[in-house]
Amino acid sequence: MTEENKTMVTEFILVGLSDHPRAQIVLFCLLLVVYLTTLSGNGFMILVIVADSHLHTPMYFFLSNLSLIDIFYTTTSVPEVLANCITHRTSISVMNCLVQMNCGLFLGMTECLLLAVMAYDCFAAVCHPLHYTLMMNNRLCVILVASSWITAFLLTVVPIFFMPVEFCGPNIINHFTCEAQAVYKLACLNARINEIFSIARGIPILVVPFIFIMVTYIRIGLAVLKICSAQGQSKAFSTCGSHLIVVSIFYGSAMSIYLRPQDSHQDKLISLFYGVVTPMLNPMIYSLRNKDVKGAVYRVIRKKAPE
Repeated sequence: MTEENKTMVTEFILVGLSDHPRAQIVLFCLLLVVYLTTLSGNGFMILVIVADSHLHTPMYFFLSNLSLIDIFYTTTSVPEVLANCITHRTSISVMNCLVQMNCGLFLGMTECLLLAVMAYDCFAAVCHPLHYTLMMNNRLCVILVASSWITAFLLTVVPIFFMPVEFCGPNIINHFTCEAQAVYKLACLNARINEIFSIARGIPILVVPFIFIMVTYIRIGLAVLKICSAQGQSKAFSTCGSHLIVVSIFYGSAMSIYLRPQDSHQDKLISLFYGVVTPMLNPMIYSLRNKDVKGAVYRVIRKKAPE
């Protein structure tokens, strides 16, 4: 194949979730509701954490960053999908697709690392409660969050220099967005190399943090078993329960895509779940299971209400 043939692809065609007009209208309405709920839920969570001094703790500092990531993450793809449903436009330039793909990878990897940081915070709170304020001081919290963002950025940018950027055709992406797995299938490499590249990238950002989280929770579980009072055990479970649910949902869906052979139909559903539904569920999981957040919401509303 000549160089001329390799550079002919200038845009991709997104297959989308459905090609039926009525189904697209239904999908548009559902996605719009989910997207607006995600923006309002995560935005309100950030507002409450910033506005209420009782929530100026490491746990909620990490949670506000998680909400910020979820807002950005859904915004990288959902508006494009909504526009495609309305205009029936399915094409996207190669450059825009690569930008969307790498932004999604960056934010997804940042969330992976941040969830590992939050697991360490739970470990410090449950296993070392007397030394918690010393272990999780403000400076360390900022360093941990900044390290998550910077590490994810480097893991996104550095592979770009080694990532195949030439596309030999066809130019049809069997997905509703520029998901990395779907885009790599169109690169000028055989499918086996693409799968190896994907798995090699997924191990340090998915497997290693996941193992760290699991080891951390094993130690948390052993510490909880040593707590004599039922009230103390309940408080420990309340501290870590919401985070464990979020970890299970996010890592379970992400690892099922990036660490197994590709299946277009399953990949679409799983991507829709962790890329659209999960960011909407995160603030609900933390707010519904957390008395501190409920109390902060009540105080913020009471403060804003007219006398």
